Amino acid sequence: MSKKLYAVSLSIIILSFFISPYSFSKSKPQIKKRAPAVAGSFYPANKDGLSTLIDRFLENVKTTQVKEDIVAMVAPHAGYTYSGQVAAYGYKELIGENFDTIILIGNGHKEAFDGISVYKHGVWQTPLGDVQIDSDLAEKLIKSNPRIMFRGSAHNYDHILEVQLPFLQKTLKNFKIVPIVFGNQNKDDYKILAKAILDNIKGKKVLIIASSDLSHYPSYEDSKAADSKTIEGILSGDVAKLEDNISALTKQYIPNAVTFACGDDAIKTAMLVAKGLGATDIKLLGRANSGDVTGGKYHIVGYASIGFFKPLNKGVEMGLNKEEQEKLLEIAQKTVEDYVKHGKKPEFNITDPALNQKLGAFVTLKLNGMLRGCIGRFSPTSIPLYQVVSQMAVAAAVQDPRFPPVTKDELKNITYEISVLSVPEKINSWQDVVLGKHGVIVSDGLNRGVFLPQVATEFNMNREAFLAEICSQKAGLPRDCYKDPKVELQVFTAQVFGKE
Repeated sequence: MSKKLYAVSLSIIILSFFISPYSFSKSKPQIKKRAPAVAGSFYPANKDGLSTLIDRFLENVKTTQVKEDIVAMVAPHAGYTYSGQVAAYGYKELIGENFDTIILIGNGHKEAFDGISVYKHGVWQTPLGDVQIDSDLAEKLIKSNPRIMFRGSAHNYDHILEVQLPFLQKTLKNFKIVPIVFGNQNKDDYKILAKAILDNIKGKKVLIIASSDLSHYPSYEDSKAADSKTIEGILSGDVAKLEDNISALTKQYIPNAVTFACGDDAIKTAMLVAKGLGATDIKLLGRANSGDVTGGKYHIVGYASIGFFKPLNKGVEMGLNKEEQEKLLEIAQKTVEDYVKHGKKPEFNITDPALNQKLGAFVTLKLNGMLRGCIGRFSPTSIPLYQVVSQMAVAAAVQDPRFPPVTKDELKNITYEISVLSVPEKINSWQDVVLGKHGVIVSDGLNRGVFLPQVATEFNMNREAFLAEICSQKAGLPRDCYKDPKVELQVFTAQVFGKE
């Protein structure tokens, strides 16, 4: 080493001893950022242009098709020009939902390797902003099996998961992601990944997205026929059936066809995880192929959006029509007015099957817009719905301990709201509560509290505040009791309607 270089090195070493230690303690570790690889090619690189394009796709989907809880989805990953509209049929189902983590899974298209790569830290960027990695879950998955690892190069330039992010950013809020790609060297890796996911997601509200297109490069008619067989296999919910259908297509030697599902391992993983999470309803939400967009008849790629849904409450018939709603409101009002004026309830003879269902209900009375009484019954009994409404209407008017009985003078200013309830269902984690959709029952021994679904919306509560108020205000328990595994949590949905 030259004297000059030695002197410089020594100066640097000496200088390091005089730098304040506080400057080191204030510095933050650099966050690893995965920059967009295909912005400007697969989708617009401009924030406003991208946002407007996705809005248009979503607006073209008039209504969501399913009223159950979505737990997994198959979504296409071609350029938005080709598959964006099909993808929107799936992503429309996510609007209004809440998830802690989205697990994105695909078969790698850029790099072959032996194993499964989980991106474990930092953020992924899109023109719409940054999306944080769920590092805790990622690390758990990596530790669960030697075949699961972190291989950053497998993710850096691949489009298959990146193209899902802008749709997620437009339809969901406050979520993290775990991006996962298969190295495509072991046909049984999907089983390993499915088990790892199911073993490590307890206590989290997750959504699985399998990123995959369908047939690649046959003619238009061959693509449609082949995609129908692949979709049939997925909709069966049976991995073996899907494998058999794809195997049969392969043996047909369809001209120019090179694959029938480029994300087959991702799809099979989603199928197994969805089954493990209780999904029993699998629906085709939308399908098309590149020929439908371009008018071409050759070198076609197929696309589908498929949802895996978990019924919230099995066997409950809800969805009262306007006439049925008006009849129940009429029963509630007449019952209250007759009881307050004459001291007795009127008799009703209702033959409508919908109003004779065995369902719970709440009746809420308001006076000049302020709560005046609210009493209800959660679980179905032997009496029909219309009688439950009649009984609860009287109870809300004269038995709510928070208020004195309704007087004759108040009747003209009383308004009525009815909440018809589904059967309560036990949940394993408080994070499964969906605000605005779920009412919640908290139970610990003799202590019990409940809020209807609309409470969170009316008082602009987040999930933690909603549950804390049930615990403390309604059940007389500590505010964080909902996190105690000994405390039972049940959720229910409600059809809410009113009369001024």
